[in-house]
Amino acid sequence: MSQNDIQELHAIVQGVVQGVGFRYFVVRNASALGLRGYTRNNESGDVEVVAQGPRPALERLLPLLRRGPSAAYVDDVETTWRQPTEHFSGFNIRW
Repeated sequence: MSQNDIQELHAIVQGVVQGVGFRYFVVRNASALGLRGYTRNNESGDVEVVAQGPRPALERLLPLLRRGPSAAYVDDVETTWRQPTEHFSGFNIRW
């Protein structure tokens, strides 16, 4: 697999991540990195992120998820790397 092959990062961001603009932060940064996918709030209070793109771009997104916007407090980011099973156009918030 080359660095430019499309991969998928599934991340669950835990902490104070809802009601602080976290999803908009993810959309802005993931879009700037040329990634496709979505982010959404989970009922558990976590934020889920599914991002697709070249591995180097996905790896640049990870430290941003661990930091979040200024009002957020991130406790942990659980990550799973996988092959894409769905095609996304752009990076969006799901409700």
